[in-house]
Amino acid sequence: MAVQLSVTSRNARLDAIETNIGTNPVLNFRTGSQPANCALANSGTQLGQITLPSDWLAVASSGSKAKLGTWSSTAIATGTAAHFRINSSDNTCHIQGSITAIGGGGDMELGTTSIITGQTVTVSTFILTDGNP
Repeated sequence: MAVQLSVTSRNARLDAIETNIGTNPVLNFRTGSQPANCALANSGTQLGQITLPSDWLAVASSGSKAKLGTWSSTAIATGTAAHFRINSSDNTCHIQGSITAIGGGGDMELGTTSIITGQTVTVSTFILTDGNP
Protein backbone atom coordinates (compact mmCIF):
# COMPACT_ATOMS: atom_id res chain seq x y z
CA MET A 1 0.00 0.00 0.00
CA ALA A 2 1.29 3.48 -0.85
CA VAL A 3 1.89 6.20 1.73
CA GLN A 4 -0.75 8.92 1.68
CA LEU A 5 -0.49 12.48 2.93
CA SER A 6 -3.13 14.77 4.37
CA VAL A 7 -4.27 17.73 2.29
CA THR A 8 -2.50 19.99 4.79
CA SER A 9 0.80 18.16 4.21
CA ARG A 10 0.34 18.22 0.43
CA ASN A 11 -0.38 21.98 0.55
CA ALA A 12 2.72 22.56 2.69
CA ARG A 13 4.88 20.65 0.23
CA LEU A 14 3.52 22.69 -2.69
CA ASP A 15 4.08 25.99 -0.88
CA ALA A 16 7.65 24.89 -0.09
CA ILE A 17 8.34 24.50 -3.83
CA GLU A 18 7.65 28.19 -4.45
CA THR A 19 9.75 29.16 -1.42
CA ASN A 20 12.63 26.95 -2.59
CA ILE A 21 12.65 28.43 -6.12
CA GLY A 22 12.45 31.94 -4.70
CA THR A 23 11.28 35.28 -6.01
CA ASN A 24 11.65 36.31 -9.66
CA PRO A 25 12.05 32.88 -11.25
CA VAL A 26 12.33 32.68 -15.03
CA LEU A 27 9.99 30.65 -17.23
CA ASN A 28 11.51 29.52 -20.54
CA PHE A 29 9.33 28.03 -23.25
CA ARG A 30 11.07 25.83 -25.80
CA THR A 31 10.56 23.62 -28.86
CA GLY A 32 10.95 19.83 -28.93
CA SER A 33 10.97 17.18 -26.25
CA GLN A 34 11.82 18.12 -22.72
CA PRO A 35 14.96 16.63 -21.13
CA ALA A 36 14.47 13.48 -19.03
CA ASN A 37 14.91 15.53 -15.85
CA CYS A 38 15.72 19.05 -14.63
CA ALA A 39 19.40 18.21 -14.04
CA LEU A 40 20.03 17.76 -17.78
CA ALA A 41 20.91 20.57 -20.19
CA ASN A 42 18.24 22.52 -22.04
CA SER A 43 16.87 21.01 -25.24
CA GLY A 44 15.15 22.53 -28.25
CA THR A 45 15.12 26.19 -29.24
CA GLN A 46 14.23 28.82 -26.69
CA LEU A 47 11.21 30.71 -28.01
CA GLY A 48 10.96 33.17 -25.15
CA GLN A 49 11.20 33.73 -21.46
CA ILE A 50 9.11 35.38 -18.81
CA THR A 51 10.46 36.71 -15.54
CA LEU A 52 7.66 35.69 -13.21
CA PRO A 53 6.31 38.03 -10.53
CA SER A 54 7.81 37.88 -7.04
CA ASP A 55 4.66 36.12 -5.79
CA TRP A 56 4.11 33.81 -8.75
CA LEU A 57 1.88 31.06 -7.35
CA ALA A 58 -1.28 31.24 -5.27
CA VAL A 59 -1.32 29.71 -1.80
CA ALA A 60 -1.83 25.95 -2.09
CA SER A 61 -5.36 24.72 -1.51
CA SER A 62 -6.88 21.24 -1.82
CA GLY A 63 -3.52 19.83 -2.94
CA SER A 64 -2.94 22.24 -5.84
CA LYS A 65 -1.31 25.59 -6.50
CA ALA A 66 -2.15 27.77 -9.55
CA LYS A 67 -0.25 30.56 -11.28
CA LEU A 68 -0.78 34.00 -9.82
CA GLY A 69 -1.01 37.11 -11.93
CA THR A 70 -0.32 37.48 -15.64
CA TRP A 71 2.56 35.52 -17.14
CA SER A 72 3.28 37.18 -20.46
CA SER A 73 6.23 38.23 -22.63
CA THR A 74 7.35 38.77 -26.23
CA ALA A 75 8.63 35.78 -28.23
CA ILE A 76 12.29 35.90 -29.29
CA ALA A 77 12.12 33.10 -31.90
CA THR A 78 9.64 31.31 -34.16
CA GLY A 79 8.62 27.69 -33.58
CA THR A 80 6.18 25.36 -31.85
CA ALA A 81 6.24 25.54 -28.05
CA ALA A 82 6.38 22.00 -26.65
CA HIS A 83 7.92 22.23 -23.18
CA PHE A 84 8.87 24.69 -20.46
CA ARG A 85 11.36 25.06 -17.67
CA ILE A 86 11.06 27.23 -14.57
CA ASN A 87 14.47 28.26 -13.24
CA SER A 88 15.48 30.04 -10.06
CA SER A 89 17.40 33.31 -10.35
CA ASP A 90 20.69 31.34 -10.45
CA ASN A 91 19.44 29.57 -13.62
CA THR A 92 18.86 26.20 -11.90
CA CYS A 93 15.95 24.26 -13.40
CA HIS A 94 13.39 23.33 -10.73
CA ILE A 95 10.23 22.55 -12.72
CA GLN A 96 9.74 21.38 -16.29
CA GLY A 97 6.79 20.01 -18.23
CA SER A 98 4.81 19.89 -21.43
CA ILE A 99 3.08 22.78 -23.19
CA THR A 100 -0.13 22.50 -25.19
CA ALA A 101 -2.75 24.91 -26.47
CA ILE A 102 -5.75 25.61 -24.20
CA GLY A 103 -7.71 22.41 -23.63
CA GLY A 104 -4.81 20.21 -24.80
CA GLY A 105 -4.05 18.84 -21.34
CA GLY A 106 -0.41 19.94 -21.11
CA ASP A 107 1.27 20.76 -17.83
CA MET A 108 1.11 24.38 -19.03
CA GLU A 109 -1.36 25.78 -21.56
CA LEU A 110 -0.86 28.70 -23.94
CA GLY A 111 -3.38 30.43 -26.21
CA THR A 112 -1.44 28.90 -29.12
CA THR A 113 1.70 26.80 -29.38
CA SER A 114 2.58 28.31 -32.78
CA ILE A 115 4.93 31.07 -31.72
CA ILE A 116 6.21 33.84 -34.02
CA THR A 117 9.07 36.22 -33.17
CA GLY A 118 7.67 39.42 -31.67
CA GLN A 119 4.33 37.84 -30.72
CA THR A 120 3.01 38.28 -27.19
CA VAL A 121 2.90 34.90 -25.46
CA THR A 122 0.66 34.51 -22.42
CA VAL A 123 0.37 31.48 -20.18
CA SER A 124 -3.31 30.60 -19.83
CA THR A 125 -3.09 27.76 -17.32
CA PHE A 126 -0.46 26.41 -14.95
CA ILE A 127 -1.33 24.36 -11.87
CA LEU A 128 0.96 22.28 -9.68
CA THR A 129 -0.85 19.33 -8.11
CA ASP A 130 0.36 17.13 -5.27
CA GLY A 131 -1.92 14.11 -5.25
CA ASN A 132 -1.99 10.87 -3.33
CA PRO A 133 -1.50 7.57 -5.16
